[in-house]
Amino acid sequence: MTAKREITRADIMSMEDFAAVRKQRRAEISAIKRNRRLAIGPDATIYFENYDTMWWQIHEMLHIEKGGEAQISDELAAFNPLIPKGRELVATLMFEIDDPARRNDLLSKLGGIEKCVAISVGSETIAAVAEDDVERSTDEGRASSVQFLHFPFTPEQIAEFRDPA
Repeated sequence: MTAKREITRADIMSMEDFAAVRKQRRAEISAIKRNRRLAIGPDATIYFENYDTMWWQIHEMLHIEKGGEAQISDELAAFNPLIPKGRELVATLMFEIDDPARRNDLLSKLGGIEKCVAISVGSETIAAVAEDDVERSTDEGRASSVQFLHFPFTPEQIAEFRDPA
């Protein structure tokens, strides 16, 4: 079966129907995300995304923000690019720091962090390519607490990545 690579309007539930299954779907998504989460430091976590995680994110945004039909196209445009398209991994890098002063201090020093992230597969290094929807690092050297990253693989890197050895 081919993985779904785009969420369409037809995939969006009514908010009434979503509310009825939200608790169950949250548990399902939590189980999926648990195996797609990687702590990469004391304050940084990377989450590898897929169709299901983005479907959930869109529904949660619609549920919380209550923008109705008018909001749907914006959410599809924002989150569809974060579904892997077949030869890539897509990840959300989050800096999760509860203390506002410490968070501000750290983020003020991390501008350009999106250019420093890579995945190693065997002897290969796959550099992250930042999602270019908005600038997430300022010229002053400040980074956003959320970075969206693509890791484009060559066919050889895909084969090595899939090799259990």
